[in-house]
Amino acid sequence: MPKTTITYWNPLSAAHKGQWQPLKGLENVAEELTLSRDETTGEYTRLTRFYPGADTTPYGGKCHPYPEEIFVVSGRLYDEAFDLWLESGHYASRPPGELHGPFKTDIGCVVLEVSFPNRTEEAGVA
Repeated sequence: MPKTTITYWNPLSAAHKGQWQPLKGLENVAEELTLSRDETTGEYTRLTRFYPGADTTPYGGKCHPYPEEIFVVSGRLYDEAFDLWLESGHYASRPPGELHGPFKTDIGCVVLEVSFPNRTEEAGVA
């Protein structure tokens, strides 16, 4: 089954505020909105919004066995693993196993993520 599709809409508009969900494990730090998902492969595209003042330091850095792409849509986000402030327009294509975070933001941040959980190193498709 292919990823879900939808016609043009603006997930950042106030009219869609109710569709954002707390990010599991980071309920007081960030929220997410899944834009598209493939139920068969698990691949998904989502927006993650970090609240102003968010700090994931208590949760440590993160790595996973699958690749993902990220694009900073708005705001800014500090990635401790890279000692780098990510500003609007920053992009990364992360290989499986790459450490990222913890993250901090002073003004808040929206990040577009495209994740490929079925493309793990163990599956030989990195």
